[in-house]
Amino acid sequence: CSNLMAALEEGITVIDSSVAGLGGCPYAGKPAGNVCSETVLYMLNELGIETGVDLDKLRGIGNWISKEIGRNNLSILEH
Repeated sequence: CSNLMAALEEGITVIDSSVAGLGGCPYAGKPAGNVCSETVLYMLNELGIETGVDLDKLRGIGNWISKEIGRNNLSILEH
């Protein structure tokens, strides 16, 4: 989250992320290489930044897709 905070402080307004941290480079090992959308949204919510995205629904989708493909949800909110 510190990298995300630094990006926001520098004026970045678009952050790439992926639900449950899915994707990334198959050769990189852990971490997968993608920041979880749920983590980004949680941080933005805590900072009072309105996104229009429902965190509970996003978490549900992340848990559902992770279960469907047999992979752990990498979001810090699910640990």
